[in-house]
Amino acid sequence: MALLLLVVFTALVFEFINGFHDTANAIATSVATKVLTPRQAIFLASITNLLGALWGTAVAKTIASGLVDTSVVNSEVIFCALLGGIVWNLITWWFGIPSSSSHALIGGLCGAALAAAHNDLSVIIWSHPSEMHWYEGKGVLWKVIVPMIFSPMLGFTIAIALMALLYFSLRYRTPRAINAVFGKLQIFSAAGMGFMHGTNDAQKTMGIIALALLAATKSGVFADLPSWLLFLRVDEPAAGKTVEIATWIKVMCALTMAAGTAMGGWKIIKTLGHRMAKLQPIHGFAAETSSSLVLFTASHFGIPVSTTHNISASVMGVGAAKRFSAVRWTLVERMMWAWILTLPCSGIVAYLSLELINMF
Repeated sequence: MALLLLVVFTALVFEFINGFHDTANAIATSVATKVLTPRQAIFLASITNLLGALWGTAVAKTIASGLVDTSVVNSEVIFCALLGGIVWNLITWWFGIPSSSSHALIGGLCGAALAAAHNDLSVIIWSHPSEMHWYEGKGVLWKVIVPMIFSPMLGFTIAIALMALLYFSLRYRTPRAINAVFGKLQIFSAAGMGFMHGTNDAQKTMGIIALALLAATKSGVFADLPSWLLFLRVDEPAAGKTVEIATWIKVMCALTMAAGTAMGGWKIIKTLGHRMAKLQPIHGFAAETSSSLVLFTASHFGIPVSTTHNISASVMGVGAAKRFSAVRWTLVERMMWAWILTLPCSGIVAYLSLELINMF
């Protein structure tokens, strides 16, 4: 029981770090365009993150049952998975590089599971394609790799198209009038971005906690609890196992992420909002709207995509729509290397952590 409590606590630490690490996703553009002050932006992001985290559990169920063989998952595996995600998040935050907390957690989970299975690669669910729709497939390929490649491309493309439409529609308007209108509209787009960040990112930790509780339930940790205290329901229909996320898990993760968001993440805000491209309210609105659309679609289908990747790609898109040289591509290159390295680096940390624990 003590180890399980440590795992839950570590999961909440990860969620807190996720909150301030990814705050920039929701508020960087609105701060950069001076539509909101930093305090106003953080307050807005905290509230909308909280509301979004309580909305649905499709992504949480993917994390809990669709990426690794749960038969090797125990409290030690989950603890090391979280440790891998935490270490990589702190490294990228220290250098002010926007990276994916989602992929850090997934990489940690795969690395720890591989160590627990003594390097048996089959423990990772690589690909279980669906006979109906590709987005219903399970495994790292369909739930992680494909979205990791295509969701930023989609965000970039939508952002360019939206900016082109706005440029054409507003070509006879004065800059002052445009800024006045989109300064107000960006408040709503920033709120939408914060909400969608909550729907996708907070659910990863919900899934991890549910996975830990499921492993503890299988091992008999809760065998003596009265029925009214059981907080995890597992159904086993013919199509497979489904884990229902308890309400208290949703609330706890939502509140923790909101608290982390309230702490701010100024290093990453500076990179994403000020250094990548010069933004006006119309650009911030287009970037946030484009990214929110991608995140909404992904959350609906239970696909754990990266909020960081999508908003970053959308900012690139609105900058490139103005002119290609408006984007600092050398900074983009650094960010993309961080994106590529997130899965393997967090996986290595988790793998080595579990190997170290097993030595004692």
